[in-house]
Amino acid sequence: MVEKADEKPVVGVVVDALPNLTFKVELSGGTATTLAYVSGKMRLHRIKVLVGDKVELVLAPDGVRGRITRRL
Repeated sequence: MVEKADEKPVVGVVVDALPNLTFKVELSGGTATTLAYVSGKMRLHRIKVLVGDKVELVLAPDGVRGRITRRL
């Protein structure tokens, strides 16, 4: 898997499931929540993400949105 140099994975827990494969994720430490969407490879391989799952995500430069890249 090729990652960009500025992308650092962050671990979080899915708190709420929203429409269009968008999720509200609480970041590790419980200090912040962010909106995250499922990455293309996860959609391609039909990997399900449920409320309560621990996930790895990559935050956008603004830190408001993220992309879920792995289900732990």
